[in-house]
Amino acid sequence: MKNNTTRRSFVKRLAAGAVAAAILPKASNAHIKTEILPHEPLTGSFGPNDKIRIAGIGMGIMGFGNIRTALKVPGVELVGVCDLYDGHLEHAKEAFGKDIFTTRSYQEILLRKDVDAVFVCTPDHWHDHISIAALNAGKAVYCEKPMVQHIDEGKAVVEAQRKTGKVLQVGSQRVSSVIVAKAKELYQSGAIGELISAEAWMDRQSANGAWQYSIPTDASEKTVDWNRFIGDAPKRGYDPLRFFRWRNYQDYGTGVGGDLFVHLFSGMHQVLDAQGPELIFATGGLRYWKDGRDVPDIQIALMDYPKTASHPAFNLQMRVNLISGDGGSSINRLVGTEGVLEIGWSDVVLRRSKMDPYVGYGGWDTFNTFTEAQQKDYEKWYKEKHPPLPPQIQEPKEQRWLAPEGYDERLDHHRNFFDCVRNGKMPVEDAVFGFRAAAPSLGANISYFEKKLVKWDAVNMVMK
Repeated sequence: MKNNTTRRSFVKRLAAGAVAAAILPKASNAHIKTEILPHEPLTGSFGPNDKIRIAGIGMGIMGFGNIRTALKVPGVELVGVCDLYDGHLEHAKEAFGKDIFTTRSYQEILLRKDVDAVFVCTPDHWHDHISIAALNAGKAVYCEKPMVQHIDEGKAVVEAQRKTGKVLQVGSQRVSSVIVAKAKELYQSGAIGELISAEAWMDRQSANGAWQYSIPTDASEKTVDWNRFIGDAPKRGYDPLRFFRWRNYQDYGTGVGGDLFVHLFSGMHQVLDAQGPELIFATGGLRYWKDGRDVPDIQIALMDYPKTASHPAFNLQMRVNLISGDGGSSINRLVGTEGVLEIGWSDVVLRRSKMDPYVGYGGWDTFNTFTEAQQKDYEKWYKEKHPPLPPQIQEPKEQRWLAPEGYDERLDHHRNFFDCVRNGKMPVEDAVFGFRAAAPSLGANISYFEKKLVKWDAVNMVMK
């Protein structure tokens, strides 16, 4: 009974905050100032002996995207790729050169002495296996988010990075963004006062955004290594839908939590130096994409963050919707006592609106219930007691910072990874950071499917 009471009070408290946020008006744009953020261009020249040689493991959308981005960083060279669909291997030769090494076996990639770093861009259920094997083989690892498919896999990846001392970067690229860096600077400067609550959402409205990826016409058991794909997932017969649209299934993916919640967590944790929530409750459902998938297409989560040295206790409301109705949008929103920070993919907006400390009178106030004589006496007393406020407090201000034209935060994330490979430092999103972003996302899935409040110890990285 005690646990049920705790859950009810927790959800009731956060739901009240959601309603309040929905009915309050936004601050007016009395003062608007826009700046373009500076960005350091890529530079550097490296000889053949100084190059970092990479290989891609998993050459789907993220595999090709990451390799193309990585090759823009000076001093990086592609050696080979691994994938379980022959068409991806053939296209890799078309895209990167006919001489690159191709294989269906990631173990063959790890055995190569000319590979310094690997990009793990496989379905989620392979992330921990391949990352740990690569670290133990002496390779640096760039692992797509989420770092693991299940919470109980996280500690093993953290330990493998610690034990081997090799670099592991998790691929939630926004933590390296100039936008997030500016938001962190603003937050730490006290621009919004004391943090009260946070909101984050990432909504989509497209078939591809809902993971309805194209399936090649030559897909078959001959061109697809189905048994190797299955790995430690439940055994079943060949199914091209599950192979090419694996995000739709719990056996291989992590749904909207692991794919999209983790982006929102990563950016917010970087801004706040936050480790994670201690209470997680999620709901949602399969409302539109009734295509055989067994994960929701809308998921809403409410979370409690405890007080730490970097931030006060606060509540987080999070949502991902794969049928948004408005074309889709994404934002992290931090609400403070003196303003709001809105962190998008390409801009950060600061709206300052310091609370009037005076009670005031007139309008919606008990003042209007006084006698006419008392209203006159009160108005006289008030004006003597409370002189007019300065304009900067009376009127809110809005400032906006934009990323430079053509800016790609993935490129900065890759640059950070390769810099760390060269100098031996830990990257901005190491295994600990990656696990602390993945765990509450996966915790939201547990809460949704098991219909319960989840308790997470972010400091020690264990479920309570």
